[in-house]
Amino acid sequence: MRLRLYVVPGSHPCLAVEQALRLKGLDHKVTELPQGLHFVHQRLRFGRPTVPSLTADGEKVAGSVAIMRRLEELQPEPSLYPAERREEVERAEEWGNDVLQDVPRRVLWWALRKRPDAMPSFLANSRLPLPRAVVPLVGRAIAPIEFRMNGVTEEAVQAAVASLPEHLAEVDRLIDEGVIGGDQPNAADLQIASSLALLRTMGDLAPLVDASRGGELAKRLFPDYPGSIPPGTLSGVPARRTPSSTGS
Repeated sequence: MRLRLYVVPGSHPCLAVEQALRLKGLDHKVTELPQGLHFVHQRLRFGRPTVPSLTADGEKVAGSVAIMRRLEELQPEPSLYPAERREEVERAEEWGNDVLQDVPRRVLWWALRKRPDAMPSFLANSRLPLPRAVVPLVGRAIAPIEFRMNGVTEEAVQAAVASLPEHLAEVDRLIDEGVIGGDQPNAADLQIASSLALLRTMGDLAPLVDASRGGELAKRLFPDYPGSIPPGTLSGVPARRTPSSTGS
């Protein structure tokens, strides 16, 4: 079967799906799309503007959750959805996709607006023929689009950062209950750990993530996540609140 994955370099759901393909040992090709320009390609080919997306012998699948579930059908072993805990894994996967995933995305774009010089670091593993000196210029041009698509506002970023301790507590609970964090990664592991790995690229938030068990999971599953946002970039944003202060 011919599998082709369409990604944007540095995207956490894209890296989650790439890891799923590797874990299952499925031969595939990866097509990198330039940030910003990928909207047009994705809308025309897959009917939605976001990545990741996959073609499998002409079949089109879009979105990380849909792709992982299709991969499970194509190659059942090793399983991303262990039968004995499938319902729990699916719930955790959906939480990672629907709730946690937007947290690092919103904070990242807010931070990159302040530090466009950090943008090239997120292309460290990319093969796109884009001169690194041009990347900040491209980033400034597409930032307004990303802000609109991802709901990036000062209030949304403050809320995202303030919610992080509560989310990390939820990740630790899932690890304690054995839903994620096992020797064999499942779909929820990949969805959640990729978001935490992206958060770890931000110098202001990495210590908070690394103090949790989720931080260890992120380092284990995504040890070479590209990108680096210098500490101090998020100054003025309330990065530290206790889980109790957020209502958990």
